[in-house]
Amino acid sequence: MSREVQITFDCGDPAGLAAFWAEALGYRLQDPPAGFASWEQALAEMGIPPEHRNDASAVVDPEGRGPRLYFQKVPEGKQAKNRVHLDVRAAPGLQGDERMAGLEAEAQRLVARGATRLERHEPAAPLDAGHIVLADPEGNEFCLD
Repeated sequence: MSREVQITFDCGDPAGLAAFWAEALGYRLQDPPAGFASWEQALAEMGIPPEHRNDASAVVDPEGRGPRLYFQKVPEGKQAKNRVHLDVRAAPGLQGDERMAGLEAEAQRLVARGATRLERHEPAAPLDAGHIVLADPEGNEFCLD
């Protein structure tokens, strides 16, 4: 039996990180519960105090193919290199200089939205087609692959 997968991020600003990853992946903020026009309205009706309304957020693939990303507030900041990270497939089907140019364009777009560029790895045939390592606004490493 197969299972659905959700990827969970511990973070300091769930709404901000959710907005970044929605933009990075072409995802959208998860809809509020049925009967509510917005999350703010839903949380207020649920009696969630204003200081706890950014304790969690989630984004979903609008086509329903990719996993849900869930962002939960934690008190501590990131302390070490990620053991698991996302590879954002930003240049599928491209090779060589064309591939790296596509990755560079995506890196520039994401840096403009709060990512930090960490390093570029040149293609090393036959198995490594090259990639760029970035960090999201809270320092979580990910690769443009």
